Amino acid sequence: MSSGQQARAQAAAITPGGRAPEQVRPPADRLLALFDGHRLSPGQRRIAQYLIDHLTEAAFLSITELAERVGVSQPSVTRFAASLGFSGYPALRDVLQPIALSAVAGTPDSREQIRQNELQAAVDAEIENLENVRRLLADTNQVLDIGRELARSVPLTVLGLRISVSLAEYFAYAARRIHPDVRLVTRGGSVAYDALLQSRAAGGTWVLAFAMPRHANETLAALRAARSTGLRVVLITDPTLGPLVDEAEVVLTAGTGSRLVFDSYAAPGMLSAALLQAMADADPERTQARLEQYEQVADQHGFFL
Repeated sequence: MSSGQQARAQAAAITPGGRAPEQVRPPADRLLALFDGHRLSPGQRRIAQYLIDHLTEAAFLSITELAERVGVSQPSVTRFAASLGFSGYPALRDVLQPIALSAVAGTPDSREQIRQNELQAAVDAEIENLENVRRLLADTNQVLDIGRELARSVPLTVLGLRISVSLAEYFAYAARRIHPDVRLVTRGGSVAYDALLQSRAAGGTWVLAFAMPRHANETLAALRAARSTGLRVVLITDPTLGPLVDEAEVVLTAGTGSRLVFDSYAAPGMLSAALLQAMADADPERTQARLEQYEQVADQHGFFL
């Protein structure tokens, strides 16, 4: 049974007391539950956001009217409904309308409550992602072993394309404080291939790659290019399985927050910091010497306030 069918079945079910179980829940929770657990594109999240912000009105719009209000195409609305498990927009609207009516019958600040609950739910989802990273890091030997391998790779290549650039830049910036040769790759195609060839020719053995949704074709091409040069790959990605995983010797997963229009990356950021710590611990003398040297240079040139 699809999620849409489940939602309709729950809405139709009647308790012995004569009330539908879904109606017992606040409208905000019922609305957010429709979107929970689904990987939506940024465009689809815009539709979800509009429904959250304008529920009492949007639930009664036609597909044409909703598409115009959000600024997307009608097929985009249809795909959005399908992503939630419904047969089409009319089926989704059938579930939205009772929620909207219960919101109208509720307190005047229902819309503000929905917005507040949505933002809080996004934070709660990130907390769960961090809990999963905590469980992953329970095996300290695995993280320490990976950190040791990355520390020994000179040069060390860090790769992140498209949305993953920010994570790769953070890791590379910090790693340069404790590692003698960190090479950052943030462009795909032949530029990435050239950088990977040079890294391998210079003696590098490992690539640390970041691949967050939406996974790019050029990231897959870059990982295959890395392996063709003889480099080994540590991949930090979300839990979604796919062809990227097949191109890595080591895969570490960290969920991304997908409740808002754009993903958030608290868990991948924490996992990155843990790997940096493992690299620092792998060669404490080099780490200490490089950190002290950097602080001297920073003081000399006034890098910071």
